[in-house]
Amino acid sequence: MSSDYFFMVLDAGWVTIQLALLALLLAVVLGLLCALGKQSGNRWLNYMIAPYTLLARGIPDLVLMLLVFYSLPALLNNIIGQLGGGHHLEFSPFMAGFITLGLIFGAYMTETFRYALMNIPYGEIEAAHAFGFSPFKTFCRIILPQMIRLALPGFTNNWLVLVKATALASLLGLEDIMFRAKGAAESTGQPFTFYLLAGGFYLAITLLSVLMLTWLGQRYALVVREAGQ
Repeated sequence: MSSDYFFMVLDAGWVTIQLALLALLLAVVLGLLCALGKQSGNRWLNYMIAPYTLLARGIPDLVLMLLVFYSLPALLNNIIGQLGGGHHLEFSPFMAGFITLGLIFGAYMTETFRYALMNIPYGEIEAAHAFGFSPFKTFCRIILPQMIRLALPGFTNNWLVLVKATALASLLGLEDIMFRAKGAAESTGQPFTFYLLAGGFYLAITLLSVLMLTWLGQRYALVVREAGQ
């Protein structure tokens, strides 16, 4: 019987991985856009981005997740109703977790990418403009390669924290590895076994991520050095 629960718990690990990767994608997009907005010098963009990063980093993750899951659909339904719409909007636990984690870690990625942008020598950007590079070509050829190198340590840390934060979605009813581990622990009376299994799963993702991102960082640095010779 325990072996059945064992595979049931591990099978839910795919849900955890999907949630983490999709939330990471949203976080990277938001972080990049907000970092570029902050560095643009546009006062109005800064006025919009600053409250977002403050709220996302200042409110506990679980509180934000509960607000997105319960309160945001109610707010949107109220707006839709006032506009004459009749569609009732609901968020699944997966959707609420994806949105919340994407928003939260988008704020952290904003600061990570902003730090990278601030440490790129501005003289190189000016030189690209002097050679007639378009803004897009300047970003792709000059800014982005250096930005990746400078942002990688912070990106790695954010990703590792995000993976662990996915466990909060189990409190909404998402059948991820933590939800299944809790169910198996209660059904078998073996909480140590199944919570240890869940912990080992998160640890395995952490170790694999660190190894892969460290290797990518070393390879990228080697390519950049060879290109500069």
